[in-house]
Amino acid sequence: MASEETKPKKQRDEECIINGLPGELIERIFLKLPVSTLLRCTGVCEQWHKIIRDPQFVTSHLQDAPQCAVLFFPQESVSGEPHPADAILIDEAWSPSTYAVPVIGPDDFLCGSCNGLLVLYTKSSTLKVANFATGECLHLEKPVKNLRGDHFLFYNFGFHPLSKEYKITHFLGDPVVGSTRSHNNSRFSVIQVYTLGGEKWRDIKTPEALSLNCVKNSGAVNIDGTMCWLIEDMVANWQHAVMTFDLSGESFARIQLPATVHEDCAGGGPRRYWIREIDRKICIATAQACPSLPRRLVGMLQIWELENKTEQRWSLKYNIQYSPDYIPGPNLVHRNKIILQRRDGNLYSYELLGENFNTKLCKMANLLDFFPHKPDNMQSYICVKSLVRLDVYKKTAIARRPKQREGWELKKWEAWEHQLSDYEKLWTRLHEEEHEGIALAEHSSISFNGLLPRILDDAIRQDIGMKINKICPSLPDQQPRPLRRLNCVAQKQDRENLSARLENYSSIMKASREASKSIMSMILSAVENQRGASGSNAGISSQNRSEGDDAKA
Repeated sequence: MASEETKPKKQRDEECIINGLPGELIERIFLKLPVSTLLRCTGVCEQWHKIIRDPQFVTSHLQDAPQCAVLFFPQESVSGEPHPADAILIDEAWSPSTYAVPVIGPDDFLCGSCNGLLVLYTKSSTLKVANFATGECLHLEKPVKNLRGDHFLFYNFGFHPLSKEYKITHFLGDPVVGSTRSHNNSRFSVIQVYTLGGEKWRDIKTPEALSLNCVKNSGAVNIDGTMCWLIEDMVANWQHAVMTFDLSGESFARIQLPATVHEDCAGGGPRRYWIREIDRKICIATAQACPSLPRRLVGMLQIWELENKTEQRWSLKYNIQYSPDYIPGPNLVHRNKIILQRRDGNLYSYELLGENFNTKLCKMANLLDFFPHKPDNMQSYICVKSLVRLDVYKKTAIARRPKQREGWELKKWEAWEHQLSDYEKLWTRLHEEEHEGIALAEHSSISFNGLLPRILDDAIRQDIGMKINKICPSLPDQQPRPLRRLNCVAQKQDRENLSARLENYSSIMKASREASKSIMSMILSAVENQRGASGSNAGISSQNRSEGDDAKA
């Protein structure tokens, strides 16, 4: 009978128990598995590869995929030191991820997220579309090369459920008169649209010239194939309205905001507005800004929800009594908890409790410390890990390979990489010293135990023996070092762990050395006492023999 190793792969596949099950049952099992497991399963056999890579299975798996919050921190300089872009994933149990997202480069900016795909703005001439679960990337040519004043917030990304098309949009600033390369950074009259898999970018004229500053200050969201952002409307009570752009029909529509008049507090500054997505609905968050710090908030935070798009009917969803310092976006609610930032450098989640829309922030949980990243630069998206493939789009005319060095290859990140390397060397050296310390203590213990038989006093020998058993240091287990790059939060925790472990090792070894000295002192003292006692006994015995001889004489 042939062994398993000598059987042809095809024969082993046919004999696999699970492959004997109906295909529908195998698919139902696979639908329950995470993307990381499914990627490994594609290499097991041809049948599994075919099932998992089938577009219909990819769509079905996407529909039931668990959601996670992606917290993105762009590259920024703090006290003259550059800090790379990074992302933290918060799972359904509200646990932050440990490892960096490989597809995100140190200089990337996040423009949008949809169905497990990210669109990242790079400083080169390309945009990067990436599946952050599979690691697959696609570089696309930007609509305008070397565009002065271009900004990652002018790009967006969405998917239309009916047309099944992914589209990237770009708000193109109006051209400056007399210049061929400069564009206005305050107004735009054209939205450039690219359909993933298409051959070129297309220009769609807006109904009127719109404000780019509104987009930068208030954000944009994509909900069920419709992109939404705020525009100026000086006639309205809130001096804003919502503009929508349908990604399938590529048509525009305007939605008026509530007619409610805000009761602003006297000590507050101007009122700010943000467009956000909560539970796949358009929401408007509004609060007063701090007079001295316009990006910080004071007073109450209101969140209005668009109940009916056709009737343009809004309702007050939350009226939060104590406003947070900063509002993340475009998504700020994950699994019925709101994510808010405080100026102390921490990110918190709150359960929202209350009646009649007057909401209190209850059951606060500290999610993470994002220092030194600035609180008002963070973006938050609700995402899923998916199997959506990008290789079907790589033959498009605008697909490119980055020609210049980018990411971690740039010289500006050499010092950062050296710093990480130095920390790894410190960990390696610490582990080596711990091994050496344990070996030295064990050697001392063996040596001391070898001297114990020379001590005749049972009580002293027992006391020293108990002390010998305590000189071997009890150090924490040495966990294998991660092979993947840690994210910024995990790196900070790793550095703190290194510092604490160094201090703990130093303290333990100091105590071990002092214990060894004490034991050696006790052994020497016991031996000296025995020698003294032996000499004294010998003198007494000699004297007794002399007195006996005199008596006999």
